Amino acid sequence: MSFDLVFFGGTGDLTWRKLMPALFQAFRHGKLPPAGRILAVARDDQTDEQYRAWLRTRFQDVELAKRPSDEEFAAFAGMLHYRRLDLSQPDHYVRLKEWLGERDADTVVLYLATSPYLFPQICEQLGVVGLNGPKIRVVLEKPLGHDLASAQEINRVVRSVFKEEQAFRIDHYLGKPSVQNLMALRFGNVLFEPLWRRESIANVQITIAEDFGVGTRGDFYDKTGALRDMIQNHALQLLTMVAMEPPSRNDADAIRDEKLKVLRSLKPFTDESVARDVVRGQYRAGNAQGKKAAGYLEEAKVPPGSATETFVAIRTEVQNWRWASVPFYLRTGKRLASREAQIVVNFRATPHNIFPGVNQPNKLVINLQPEDGLELHLLAAKGTGQHENLSPVSLDLDFDKAFAENRVGAYERLLLEAIAGRLNLFVRSDEQEQAWRWVEPVLNAWERDTTGPRPYAAGTWGPAAASALVARDGYAWSEEQ
Repeated sequence: MSFDLVFFGGTGDLTWRKLMPALFQAFRHGKLPPAGRILAVARDDQTDEQYRAWLRTRFQDVELAKRPSDEEFAAFAGMLHYRRLDLSQPDHYVRLKEWLGERDADTVVLYLATSPYLFPQICEQLGVVGLNGPKIRVVLEKPLGHDLASAQEINRVVRSVFKEEQAFRIDHYLGKPSVQNLMALRFGNVLFEPLWRRESIANVQITIAEDFGVGTRGDFYDKTGALRDMIQNHALQLLTMVAMEPPSRNDADAIRDEKLKVLRSLKPFTDESVARDVVRGQYRAGNAQGKKAAGYLEEAKVPPGSATETFVAIRTEVQNWRWASVPFYLRTGKRLASREAQIVVNFRATPHNIFPGVNQPNKLVINLQPEDGLELHLLAAKGTGQHENLSPVSLDLDFDKAFAENRVGAYERLLLEAIAGRLNLFVRSDEQEQAWRWVEPVLNAWERDTTGPRPYAAGTWGPAAASALVARDGYAWSEEQ
């Protein structure tokens, strides 16, 4: 299969930090179809050779295991091309169409790695020059909009140019191996399904924690905040994967139909429930990774007195028969105690304990970063006779070790899926808009609340109120258990 993959924003951070390294890994692993061209377009005036040389230097900032040797890069660079394209110039889109028409590839993937506010302009111009035919796909990076109205407007323009099945809205957490294995665990095995409900599960915790601050992106982050940056997309997508009903078949619409049902079943917010069930915080100076760390307000490009949240913890419920009254806790933040992303499914305690000592409930931990894996925490007997008691043990599945030969990163997987035209791992427009519909009352309540975010020291797990949020139900966050 021949393909052309075009990156709008070809010199941007996302392209060189994530997308090109992911494509190189697919090339290195022999998974990238050989009859392909990769085209970067941006406003800079460069030749193919200049762009290749620039990208080679950028690869030095990629983690060591993913850096190409000179020989590997030379082979990979044969697929790389560059064209100058000013998004505001209609004739530049005509030139792009002419370049793509040189060989008429089987598939054309247009990846919009630009700021989302440019999506409507790009899509409209693509439609004007006819770059929206049936073999063309458009990939849209998050965040798609900053609220429901802006997301709906982006989707309106995209749908006016492309069919829904041509639009690939990317959420890279859906490409992580652990998320895929959560699907396999639930729907490929009979073991957990009888337990995957309110009678057996006490609570579900989803944590996406970062130990670094906003760095040089203070101006961007201050307009976004943790709720928009992580909860509205990544955390809610993970929640849907945990809570969804078994789809009737393993195809995109069947899966996304079930995810949409979960989003529509989330307990809606009022001003009162926002005050009770949502904690927002902002990091202050502290110690992170063994070093002194500045507070958010001292970071570069952050406006003085900013009330933007760098931490959010939420208690919610999925209001249906399977999950009624089971609390789902979502948490994300910057400058926290460690970098990790995980889903913790805490099971209920045994109804009657016949063993002395601690009756620690079972739990299933799905690790997403820094390593991918599954841990099933059980209790096993230790000692003999009257001194017998229970001790925690765990069954671990490390995907890096178990599937070392077939290890595929999130962006690598998603890029290959987009080239192949498989939509299972991408977000449909109605899903995305429903997620905005759920979080928007929180944003609106915060605008009316003059108290602002709660402070927390860098290097901790956020404001104390986040622990109190969970303790109110008689539970604790996973690191406190």
